[in-house]
Amino acid sequence: MSEQPPLPRPPHPYPGKLIIVEGIDGSGKSTQLLLLHKWLESKGHRVFFTEWNSSELVKDTTKRGKKNKSLTPTTFSLLHATDFASRLYHEILPPLKAGMIVLADRYMYTAFARDVARGVSPDWVRKLYSFAITPDMAFYFNVPIEVAIARLLGGTRGQFKHYEAGMDMNLNPDVTESFRIFQSSILAQYEKIVDEFQLITIDATKDIEAQQNDMRQLVGEALKDYKPRRGTHGRRTVFWRRFDVPKSE
Repeated sequence: MSEQPPLPRPPHPYPGKLIIVEGIDGSGKSTQLLLLHKWLESKGHRVFFTEWNSSELVKDTTKRGKKNKSLTPTTFSLLHATDFASRLYHEILPPLKAGMIVLADRYMYTAFARDVARGVSPDWVRKLYSFAITPDMAFYFNVPIEVAIARLLGGTRGQFKHYEAGMDMNLNPDVTESFRIFQSSILAQYEKIVDEFQLITIDATKDIEAQQNDMRQLVGEALKDYKPRRGTHGRRTVFWRRFDVPKSE
């Protein structure tokens, strides 16, 4: 990456709010975002949720590539960028234009950390996502690698998945050790971009309630002057399929 500091991204021009969470697998970010979702709805906000690698456009291709173990780091990066672009224009921008709150489980920063950990050029990845809008709030759930491993193996999964553990990089024949090495590298990349993109760091070793209280306090403060729009946008199925949103309610 160049020595020149990147220019700050301008805020997005839409009336809604975009709040995203980042962190390695096992950081608890998804749990916290789900709790925040319920809390925001209880406050009367209209909320839309989206998650990484969920676009129908590339989901089947990604699934086949993972099954055949044929995805290279660059191919993986391009597929995720395609997924992101599809969700941005068809799922994120419409509700933002309608004045809603959008919650995203992972955003472009996942690529900035994970793709670079796989050896992809940081400059190239940033240019690839140059079309992305800046979120209003970006939370990074920081957790030690051993805590993440204990949480994941202590849950429902029996072992780590091939690409999740970085087995495609031949880091270690043992899947758990490969996960430790790969995810530690991702952690190191996250640490490099926290200040660059002003990510709000949450101590993910705290108990769930304490983390959620911290998150709600910060989000509540950020939304104190936010006036949610009322309307029926979220109830119209066709709305989510459209890119152009009517300017008036």
